Amino acid sequence: MTEASTPSVLVVVGTDVHRFDRLMGWLEQWHTTRRDGLAMLIQHGSSRRPEIPGATAFLAHEALAEAMTRVRAVVSHGGPATITEARRNGHTPIVVARDPAHGEHVDDHQMLFAGRLAGYGLIRLCASATELHTALDEAMSGVPGAPARIPAQTDRSAAVRRVGRIVDDLLAVRHQGRRGGGR
Repeated sequence: MTEASTPSVLVVVGTDVHRFDRLMGWLEQWHTTRRDGLAMLIQHGSSRRPEIPGATAFLAHEALAEAMTRVRAVVSHGGPATITEARRNGHTPIVVARDPAHGEHVDDHQMLFAGRLAGYGLIRLCASATELHTALDEAMSGVPGAPARIPAQTDRSAAVRRVGRIVDDLLAVRHQGRRGGGR
C-alpha cells in the first residue's frame, strides 16, 4: 500500500445482520466536504455500500488489525470487541452506537455500553451527523484532545479489568430492570 493510498480513517460496523445505513449516510455527507482526497477504509457489513471509495462489506481480522495500526482515526459501532481492538491499537475510537429505534440492532446494549465508556472518556460518542463530522474534522486536523491516536496503554491488564467492570455493571443494571419490570 502506498502512502497516498493509505487510509486516514477506518470505519468498522461489524458483521451484524442489521443495516447501519444512518452511519453510511453521515459518512457520505462528511466525505463530500473533503477536498483533500482523504482515503477511507469502510467495512460496511450488511449496510448499504456507501458512495465512498474504499468501502467493503467484510475485512478479514488480519486486514482489520493491520489497518488499525496505520490510520489516524477509527470510527466504530458500539461493539465492545471493536472498541477494545481500537483502544488496544492506541486509538480513542469515534463511536456511533447502533440504535434499535432505527432498526440497527435488537436492543439498546450498544447505546448503554458506549454511553458508559464515553462517561469514562474512553471513546468519543457521536449521536448526530454534526457530532460525527466535528469529531472527524478534529481527528484529521490534529486538534489537541481530538479522537486520534493515543499512547499505548502500559498496563493492559488494568484496562481489561476496567472494561470488564463496565460490562458487569451494565449487565447488573439490565438484570435488575428485568426483575423489577414485571411488578
